[in-house]
Amino acid sequence: MPQATEANDHDRAPLPPRSFLGVFRAELGLIVGVVTTALFFTVGKEWLADLTSLNWLGLMFVWLFGVMIWCAFGVVRHADALAEILGEPYGTLILTLSVISIEVAILATVMLGKTPNPTLPRETMFAILMIVLNGMVGTVLAVGGLRYVQQQYNLQGALAYLAVITPLAFIALVVPTFTESTAGPTLQTQQAIVFGTMTALLYGAFLTIQTTRHRTFFLQPKLARKPSARSRIEAQRSTGAEGQDDAETVLPEPEHHGPAYSGPVHAVLLLATLLPVVLLSKPLATLLDHGIAQVGLPNALGGVVIAMLILSPEWTAALQSAMRDQLQRVNLSLGSALSTIGLTVPVMLAISVITDTPLTLGLNSVDIILLSVTLFVCHITFSGAPPTFSWASCIWCCSGPICS
Repeated sequence: MPQATEANDHDRAPLPPRSFLGVFRAELGLIVGVVTTALFFTVGKEWLADLTSLNWLGLMFVWLFGVMIWCAFGVVRHADALAEILGEPYGTLILTLSVISIEVAILATVMLGKTPNPTLPRETMFAILMIVLNGMVGTVLAVGGLRYVQQQYNLQGALAYLAVITPLAFIALVVPTFTESTAGPTLQTQQAIVFGTMTALLYGAFLTIQTTRHRTFFLQPKLARKPSARSRIEAQRSTGAEGQDDAETVLPEPEHHGPAYSGPVHAVLLLATLLPVVLLSKPLATLLDHGIAQVGLPNALGGVVIAMLILSPEWTAALQSAMRDQLQRVNLSLGSALSTIGLTVPVMLAISVITDTPLTLGLNSVDIILLSVTLFVCHITFSGAPPTFSWASCIWCCSGPICS
């Protein structure tokens, strides 16, 4: 019965306490992040003073990037625990906001630094949209489709996400390219205020709808997967229930990673694990700028690196959910795509207006076409029948030109 199932979800027995060694291992990423942050804010300035050696620069980058990804996985783990405590759709919202807050913090640190990069926010947002809508959604559908052939998904939730992602993406990344008030793909002060306000209001309206009036759009469908005829007959014979209708089955419980604390403790640890990522973003940006300049790589690579840092934990969580036949957690992917615009654009525009820092948002014509095709394929994917492996193949086809 659904009522009993929901009650069991809320009254789930707490996990047994772990030993000190188990807790130490689970929070080792936080400890390493704190130690690394302390080192880079004390003796680390001397390490970053001379970056002419590519070997030294590469060593510092691998160290920082590895520690930040480790901490990012810790952030997602604690956010996932809070998600289990609060339930959907608040769980997906917490996970998404926790991850995207890393992006906002990194970009804000770069924009407020001595040498701000006016194109880094645009490159990061575009990279996140392309990776999420092509790579993350494509691999999640492929993994689920290969294992279960066809999966149940609440299509109303996906369409709601795409209905907001599409206008926000065009407002933030396409319209500035065609404005005539400035020479380049930028915005005037008045335009920046209007665009930032519109983006924040539209995103706030979506969050209100997601958590109040239309919460059911973002919940996993209760319909169970029907077993094959042979397995159904065998199960009925073994239980003596031949001739009865199939009862609704319970979806598999999500796996829990790491020790289980109370909600406030998880919240404090989430913020504590997020802090090293924010503080280490400035030296990471310094290493990225020097590395790209010395090797002669395109500037867009910086946005791709930050996007992979932000999305790696969330991508892993979405794939694990697909393997457990919980395709609804693909909302993690769509939520990241929405939040990267709904949160990043207002913050970056506010920083640009207040500090008079240049900010370039408009995409070139090729990127606009890729963005349009990606959004079009995503709308088709989530507009009708339940997702299958064939839809994942279609999405992956959009990834080829992007990788080139």
